[in-house]
Amino acid sequence: MASGRDSDRQGSEKEDKSGRAGEQGTSKRGFASMDEDKQREIASKGGKAAHEKGTAHEFDSEEAREAGKAAHEKGTAHEFSSDEAREAGRKGGHAAHEKGTAHEFSSEEAREAGRKGGESSHGGQGRGGSHRSDSSSSTRGGTSEQHAKAGSQSHKNK
Repeated sequence: MASGRDSDRQGSEKEDKSGRAGEQGTSKRGFASMDEDKQREIASKGGKAAHEKGTAHEFDSEEAREAGKAAHEKGTAHEFSSDEAREAGRKGGHAAHEKGTAHEFSSEEAREAGRKGGESSHGGQGRGGSHRSDSSSSTRGGTSEQHAKAGSQSHKNK
């Protein structure tokens, strides 16, 4: 007479060589089989532990630039929406100020950043460039000259 175990096998799917029934080579075990949220949760714990122990790798700006460049070339870089980019920048700025590593712009640096930002948002047309006159092309947030002036004034208030 067959044991209870043998009778359980009868009528069920056939087992492969590893003893797994009906899985056709895929495992229900291990990190790779977990859903993305579970993987992220576990990876986050590892990253936090490494930082607490002081063994986490801290990227310098050159390494970060190279990693980002490689990801963009491979097509694996995350494309941020403007809202995601804004939130990431806000968090980064907040963290830098808390750590005391935030860059404090001089009035000249603020003026230059405003000028460059204005050129970029106007397709390379800097000062004296012709702008379309229709209302849909109005400069959101002011011209580069206005940004430069505001930057220099904000530093007078410190």
